[in-house]
Amino acid sequence: MVILQEYYGEIDGRTITAFTMVNDHGMEITCLDYGCIITKIVASDRNGHFENIVLGFDSIEEYQKYSPYFGAIIGRFAGRIKNAEFNLNGKTYQLAKNNNDNHLHGGLQGFDKVFWETKTALEADSTKLEFTYLSKSGEEGYPGNLLMKVTYTLNNKNELIISYKGESDESTLLNVTNHTYFNLSGNLKRDILNHQLTIKSRKFVELDERLIPTGKILSVENTPFDFQNGRKIKDGMKSGHVQNWIAGNGYDHPFLLTEQQNKEIILLDEESGRELIIETDEPAVVLYTGNQLEAEESYSIRGVPSRNYLGLCLETQGLPDSIHNPHFPSSILKKGEVFQSVTKYKFGIKS
Repeated sequence: MVILQEYYGEIDGRTITAFTMVNDHGMEITCLDYGCIITKIVASDRNGHFENIVLGFDSIEEYQKYSPYFGAIIGRFAGRIKNAEFNLNGKTYQLAKNNNDNHLHGGLQGFDKVFWETKTALEADSTKLEFTYLSKSGEEGYPGNLLMKVTYTLNNKNELIISYKGESDESTLLNVTNHTYFNLSGNLKRDILNHQLTIKSRKFVELDERLIPTGKILSVENTPFDFQNGRKIKDGMKSGHVQNWIAGNGYDHPFLLTEQQNKEIILLDEESGRELIIETDEPAVVLYTGNQLEAEESYSIRGVPSRNYLGLCLETQGLPDSIHNPHFPSSILKKGEVFQSVTKYKFGIKS
């Protein structure tokens, strides 16, 4: 096991460091102390070829100019909050508007656009990066001084474990996730439409035309949203289902998980043999299939032109806009309470 450090770039005169964790099997994960951004995950295919399986850039300038949250930690609130406001304990809070009239992924300068203090730890069978950030009261409109800790652990089981811990001196909202875009083909050789996905979920959240939850929770039965027995991502792209159309001919939807920490999410690329198993204690996962990656201004991702369906996100989290839907699992962090969550990503080969 080893942790490498190197200069990555600068923002406003402050140096950004890239940390690379390497395990004894040759698997590598590179991330930054800016946004906790995962820039690379290098994993083997069935033939022993090690390739990068996530979307990212090689310069901070590209992240600033083009990135749709590639690999970053999202907070204080992952997903959208309707009309960028909420009421808590009798007081109304106005949040930053960065998605038309709504609030998205923590605002104009969420957790993805700040520097995190970083500590490294090297153990016999694992490496750890602990990131710490103090989000001050009023930041992006949220109440409370929130101390966040995010820990990335890579072990010799080829597992990436992301642990979250948050504590605030005032009641506030907290819904955090990691926004990595996966493409198991390796080095973006193919898009993700033929990836097969399995999700242990019987229900998903209906969205309106602004991608805000309507409040309705729908059954996946007899729809392209039924991933219980596995299905190809392209089913959603080709679907005539109104919810696939609303999302841009694909998926951008929260799925309520029927199980936790029991292989509840499995992603497979049959051609390379790479398999990703995700286990979490969060109540939901948001599946986003990169339906909007074709930006108005074209750009390349390590030499590959950006295009729709080049990567997909599996964001383990609470439900978006839960503050306006009291029947959703709550994302209120009360004063003095401690929020903790763990998501494990196991990378392997399907035999």
